[in-house]
Amino acid sequence: QLERVLDVIESRMEPDKFNVNRQVYTIRNIYFDTEDNQLIRNSLAKPRYKEKIRLRTYAGAGKDAKAFLEIKKKFNGLVNKRRTKMEAGEAMAFVENGGKIIYKPYMNPQVVKELSYMVSRYKLMPKVMISYDRLAYFEKGNPDLRISLDTNIRTRRDELNMNAGIYGRLLLPENIWLMEIKTAKAMPVWLTEMLAEEEIRRVSFSKYGTEYKNYLKEQESKYAESKRTINKKEKVEVKYA
Repeated sequence: QLERVLDVIESRMEPDKFNVNRQVYTIRNIYFDTEDNQLIRNSLAKPRYKEKIRLRTYAGAGKDAKAFLEIKKKFNGLVNKRRTKMEAGEAMAFVENGGKIIYKPYMNPQVVKELSYMVSRYKLMPKVMISYDRLAYFEKGNPDLRISLDTNIRTRRDELNMNAGIYGRLLLPENIWLMEIKTAKAMPVWLTEMLAEEEIRRVSFSKYGTEYKNYLKEQESKYAESKRTINKKEKVEVKYA
């Protein structure tokens, strides 16, 4: 099915410059949140307004890798992203220092101010790394339409830095691709026909939100197991008292 879908997309769209001959490129994200995960909990409650902050790099790993620190805001279904260039190490230090940084020529001062406010207001810290392999396309003559396909979505909550390599627990089964269609206008006819023919249905899916829900389930399971262990010990102590 993937081959058929890509054949149709590539007949109408241009691949990203990093996707030569259908070669994927890897995106790495570190999401920041409060100590009690306020931002993602609020996001999952589906309010009219929600916001996230993440550090993203498209190529290379390490503290000097070129990266973007981003604010992603959503209000009444409309998404707005603002970002500034930073080295990965600079961005991590920026958050650790409560939003303080020495400006560099490649930074966007206005976005840095917005990020600084959010970091200091929420006392943000790195919480999770999410990385994945991507194919991306842009419609010929219409930059408004973009399609991305992600696979090998990996998550982890340890070693939250760009030096630690690419590894983690798979968020979706192997060989499953997540397609995202971005357009402010109506989808073109050729795209709706392809989706219908391939029986591709729209679903609501958040990588960070899904990871967090899995994390909660894991914590609940660990707590339940610890309670069972304690109860067993208490029964043994009573039996041999």
